[in-house]
Amino acid sequence: MSIEVKKSSDGKELTIYLDEQFDFAHHKDFREAYRNEPANLRYRVNMARARYLDSSALGMLLLLKKHAGGEAADIILEDVPGEIREVLEVANFHKIFTLR
Repeated sequence: MSIEVKKSSDGKELTIYLDEQFDFAHHKDFREAYRNEPANLRYRVNMARARYLDSSALGMLLLLKKHAGGEAADIILEDVPGEIREVLEVANFHKIFTLR
């Protein structure tokens, strides 16, 4: 599996680590990473290894946001590489997610 998941020791935060490619081929693994988790967690998506994402990846992030409580969701996209950050900013994702 190209997506790794780690839950914090206190159980309040879930971090999803992406692989180099974040595209439709990873849809199932990405969804499985959070599907059985409660909405009130803080979610982190670590993009340090990501080099490519497509429009389906943007949709997957929106589905995570919906799962995590919509507007009230606490989701951080962290270690975002420059080229990925540019795509996220063009798509206005910096307005609906915290980018670090």
